[in-house]
Amino acid sequence: MLNVNKRQGRFLLYVIDQWEKEGVIHRGTGGTLRNSFSVRSFDWKRSAKYSFIVAIICGVIAVGSAISDPFFLAFLRDLFIRFFVSSDAMLCVFFSSLAALFYYFGIRRRKRQPQKIFSNEAIIFIGALLTSAAIIFLGKAIDTGSGHFSLLILLATIVYALLGLFFPSKLLWIFAVLSLGAWFGTETGYMSGWGAYYLGMNYPLRFVLFGGVLVGLSFFLAAQERFSLFQRPTYVLGLLYFFVALWILSIFGNYGDASHWWNVKQIELFHWGIIFALAAIGAIYYGLKQDDPVSRGFGVTFLFINLYTKYFEFFWNATHKAVFFAILGVSFALLGLKAEKIWNLEFLRQDKDGADEPKEEEPEEPEEEELYEPPEEAYEQWDPHKPMGDLWTNTAKPKEEPDESEDGTIKSK
Repeated sequence: MLNVNKRQGRFLLYVIDQWEKEGVIHRGTGGTLRNSFSVRSFDWKRSAKYSFIVAIICGVIAVGSAISDPFFLAFLRDLFIRFFVSSDAMLCVFFSSLAALFYYFGIRRRKRQPQKIFSNEAIIFIGALLTSAAIIFLGKAIDTGSGHFSLLILLATIVYALLGLFFPSKLLWIFAVLSLGAWFGTETGYMSGWGAYYLGMNYPLRFVLFGGVLVGLSFFLAAQERFSLFQRPTYVLGLLYFFVALWILSIFGNYGDASHWWNVKQIELFHWGIIFALAAIGAIYYGLKQDDPVSRGFGVTFLFINLYTKYFEFFWNATHKAVFFAILGVSFALLGLKAEKIWNLEFLRQDKDGADEPKEEEPEEPEEEELYEPPEEAYEQWDPHKPMGDLWTNTAKPKEEPDESEDGTIKSK
């Protein structure tokens, strides 16, 4: 029996009820469909998912805090030197070996127990963190003082991408895409001499292009059956890069120096806000047209962010708060009325089409043929030499009556 959550159960019941009302299925079939699934009282799968997400976030915060604390790093280094190894190269080998063990255990466990999705991914996540630690110590071991550390981030991108393709693993692919974004930012910064501009673009404008390239790459991955597993994470991260960079660009423009930005009037940055709003509206339109909830959600979210940002920029001091929010509320109410009207027109069109089509009559179930029960006299008059059909069934031959000819004489048969 299919086991679904409450939201899915409500949807299935609604669909079955509609099918019964429209005559698509019989009531007996509807009852069979209702009994073919059960609704979970509590969504343990979602609870496990959120628990592991919180655990992963806490792990990332712990690792980030440890890396940013020089005293903790020195303590950790002294600890490893005293008990295990005595050089950065050996630390790199140690963490690489430990990461390999976690990868092996996680992939093996995923094959044997595929139903434990989140715990398996958590084990792989620990391996990814150990891989980053190994790459950090590799960088320390081969450091030449050039400051070109973006090459290490590129190495991490390649390692995560290859591991994600080999296993395959969405989580490792996400690490690869995030590392690619970090490499893009640090590499362009290094090539520009850590200045504000690279090819005339500041960091937000560069990441707008980077996010657009990731979104385009996601459509390419969707067309390839082998890489279709990685389409959604690439698509989501590409939209995230794109819209966050556009939001920052709408505030600061293509300026890399805070002193220049303070001297610029906000009206001179208004065109970036328009571009941001058009991109959000385009994402909403595409999401509604293609039934893409990811694009629609990003568009709606960042359209609201854009409106509130522009409100604080232009109308916080100039307009009374009650007046502004009243105008904003009326505008969204009008938008909701328009959307409701379009929605009702679609349903009216469906009802009209359904009324024009002739409904198929439900086939009547054949009635069971009643068996003929002979009278008691039949048992008394029964002769074994006579045919049984005339006595025991209701198919006895009717008594033949003589035909009457045209001249009134009776013809006997």
